[in-house]
Amino acid sequence: MTELSFARVERVARTGSTSTDLRQAVQEDPPSWPHLSVLVAEHQDAGRGRLGRSWDTPAGTALTASVLVRPGVVGDRLSWITLVAGLAVQRAVQHLTGERTGLKWPNDVLALDVDEEIDDWGRDRKVAGILAEVAPLYGKPAVILGIGVNVAQSADQLPVPWATSMALMRNRGEAAGAPARALDAEEVLAAIGDELVPLLSRWEDDDPTLRDEIAAVCASLGREVVVQRPGGAPLAGVAEGLGPDGSLLVRCPTGELAQALAGDVLHARRAQSGPL
Repeated sequence: MTELSFARVERVARTGSTSTDLRQAVQEDPPSWPHLSVLVAEHQDAGRGRLGRSWDTPAGTALTASVLVRPGVVGDRLSWITLVAGLAVQRAVQHLTGERTGLKWPNDVLALDVDEEIDDWGRDRKVAGILAEVAPLYGKPAVILGIGVNVAQSADQLPVPWATSMALMRNRGEAAGAPARALDAEEVLAAIGDELVPLLSRWEDDDPTLRDEIAAVCASLGREVVVQRPGGAPLAGVAEGLGPDGSLLVRCPTGELAQALAGDVLHARRAQSGPL
């Protein structure tokens, strides 16, 4: 196994939610949990996603981990952390599978063009998700990154038709002539750490090229989308870019350029003149 890039790694066999457990542990004993500490569970049965959704995964088939980040970033730039973490996961998954991947704004990692068209997802399938939660500690911002990656699930173990796993992605490559070997969650975690640590450093240094790299793999850009915003009306149009705060910029049919700060994105079809 590759040496992990994290400062502390704690593993448990089973938990409801690694993010809930990590938040509690950090609040009880902050010095014991430095920047880039991670809690990993072999089985998580009450994981949390956006808009209060929950999910369960078969034991031993997924990476379920939460990472504590104590960022040296404040203000609008703090909202980029989900996309920065998403880029790390996207790169790790693509490297380990050899298959094309992308980001669905703001927090999903997709395997691209892998299956038949289905509503709201097209031919892409979700392989991973990230949930960032701010956890104030003695007046200083901390962020808990909940990361879930489908690693070894078979098709009949996936909970929804728009999901896939790294194993299925690699099997697809094997069918095309590239031999595949089994992956485990530890290898995936190590690969994510190798990507996440330098990306976080560049984010803290306000590296302007990082935003371009995120935009380059954001599969939402150039598509007709519907953004289901919490507490607001859906926003429909063509996703044209990312704002200075990581928001999604959507060109409405009226010509107005609207901004989505949060929400779930449904992909329609790729626009004729999109950037991807």
